[in-house]
Amino acid sequence: MTGNPATIEIGEGASSRAIAWRRQPGRGPDVVWLGGFRSDMLATKASALAEWGLRNHRTVIRFDYSGHGESGGRFEDGTIGRWLEDALAVIAAGVHGRPILVGSSMGGWIALLACQRLAGTPHAPAGLVLVAPAVDFTERLMWDEFPEAVKREVMETGAWMRPSAYSAEPYPITRALIEEGRGHLLLGRMVKTGCPVHILQGMEDPDVPWHHAMTLVERLAEDDVTVTLIKDGDHRLSRPEDIGKLVEAVEGIAPKSLLTL
Repeated sequence: MTGNPATIEIGEGASSRAIAWRRQPGRGPDVVWLGGFRSDMLATKASALAEWGLRNHRTVIRFDYSGHGESGGRFEDGTIGRWLEDALAVIAAGVHGRPILVGSSMGGWIALLACQRLAGTPHAPAGLVLVAPAVDFTERLMWDEFPEAVKREVMETGAWMRPSAYSAEPYPITRALIEEGRGHLLLGRMVKTGCPVHILQGMEDPDVPWHHAMTLVERLAEDDVTVTLIKDGDHRLSRPEDIGKLVEAVEGIAPKSLLTL
């Protein structure tokens, strides 16, 4: 089911990169998976969503941000703006009509930013499903929590190698990631999506605390928002029961009566 991905060449000069993506054809609305920070389109939730699409003849689109998975570019060159550009390029190339954006962790932030960029266009999202949405994480969940010594290292050397709970290798948190991210912050104002939103959030999430998701809900005051809190859920929400809730959320956003060939 995986096969070799298609690629989209975006950017120019030093910022040029090949973005790997897969479009699994079926009925719409098209479901677009936006992965998390350092995740890829072959990870557990993305693969499970693709398998659901295959069983139910639904269009599912997946891709890897630059510096992730099968895409080109270096991870340390990545910023929120660059990864948003990757997402918008895939949507422009592969989506038919108004999609459902399914964003996990950082992908939740990217999905909300994409909503703003796509407002008033033929690809304005029909719905959002956000899994542990790490909105503004570069500032609120990283920079604001960093000790002064880490902040100095980021500013003076350009990067800090952060230990990972999910990998034996640390990964770089760059000055560019932090500073560029400030141009995309959302939680200081009202956020308008123009579509229904379903948030799935684990209450045992050490990376994106559940109250962070509640802050987002407060900012989505004009939208139809459903929140599912999973009391024993962690950040990944990749257990079979969590995947089941994800699929239910996607199906609930796009009732079968709205499906088209």
